[in-house]
Amino acid sequence: MLTPSPLPAPTLIQLTPEHAGACLELDRAALGGIWSLAQWQRELEEQARPCLGLCQGLDLLAMACGWLVVDELHITLVAVAREHRRRGLGRRILEELMQTGFRRGATRATLEVAARNGPGKGLYEALGFRTAGIRHGYYRNGEDALIQWVNLNR
Repeated sequence: MLTPSPLPAPTLIQLTPEHAGACLELDRAALGGIWSLAQWQRELEEQARPCLGLCQGLDLLAMACGWLVVDELHITLVAVAREHRRRGLGRRILEELMQTGFRRGATRATLEVAARNGPGKGLYEALGFRTAGIRHGYYRNGEDALIQWVNLNR
């Protein structure tokens, strides 16, 4: 019996306005739809907002976006397609975004994570993020967000 050949490793890409539809689909599937198509288009047009994706063929498997504000990278979104989770894609895309921010002058990065998001908190902790505060009732469902920071020049 022949064994199927393994899938090639996902390719890292800079997301552009042409990817807005794919970003919207992954956003809806993985995060419940944080942004509209118009918001995605604006996000992907702005140079101070790096957005990266991991693709396999035409499929967007993971993405991470942020805003560069002076010397800080504000990570606005990390998403991985449900069927591709637990394969290191979230870590890879977030590390790439953090490196991009550092190359563009960021010395620190921040993000919010849902207080009950165990996998997310574990990933961020593994990358050196530490909780610095809480935003009570931050999410639509009323859940608190933990404000986390990491130094990028470590």
